[in-house]
Amino acid sequence: MTAAGTPVAVITGASSGIGAATARGLAAAGYHVVLTARRKDRIEVLAAELAAAGHRATAYALDVTDRPAVDEFALSLDRCDVLVNNAGGALGADTVATGDPADWRQMFEVNVIGALNTTQALLPALTSGGDGTVVILSSTAGLATYEGGGGYVAAKHGAHVLAETLRLEIVGAPVRVIEIAPGMVKTEEFATTRFRGDEERAAKVYAGVAQPLTADDVADTITWAVTRPSHVNIDLLVVRPRAQASNSKVHREL
Repeated sequence: MTAAGTPVAVITGASSGIGAATARGLAAAGYHVVLTARRKDRIEVLAAELAAAGHRATAYALDVTDRPAVDEFALSLDRCDVLVNNAGGALGADTVATGDPADWRQMFEVNVIGALNTTQALLPALTSGGDGTVVILSSTAGLATYEGGGGYVAAKHGAHVLAETLRLEIVGAPVRVIEIAPGMVKTEEFATTRFRGDEERAAKVYAGVAQPLTADDVADTITWAVTRPSHVNIDLLVVRPRAQASNSKVHREL
């Protein structure tokens, strides 16, 4: 699938938002980007866009929660130098007392088990290449709690712990483990998906915030971290907009 002499970066959840922006950033940095997501049509359009710009890109439809499919995908690659575990998302903003266990389960499956699946399947290739990088895209939700976010916070805490534990367990191997934890990011789908298509409710998340982070801001951060010299590991990088001091302290110009 991939060119033998070109470093390969696999990006999960590459059909939109931070994943798509990261694919553009790493492609511009010289990687053959392998775009994975469930929405095949979206990643094929992105792959065509990147190819037209002179970059190497391959689209591969994949559900990261389907372990046999992830294993099959791993076998299709000739090499893997970077894995960006970006697939994730939030569902609802219910309290612990009223939250739907099915929503909690789905968030855990995508944000934690999905990252576990791809990391386990691709770690041999990342290691054998002699200079691998695993990126876990967590969230500031993985570092501090907030009301109405219990399920998402729990899932992102799981992603944070996955990164920390993996780094401890593979120290000495030629693989870096980088965690990027964004704060308030405004993308075309995150909040709308969280509130099940309720655009008015989604818009209130960003009301009065002049400049929340964009997908490009986070992608630029990921690309910077990945392209540091191989002996430099960015263990954990928290990135927020200037207007956000914490998960619950945001300056709004209303």
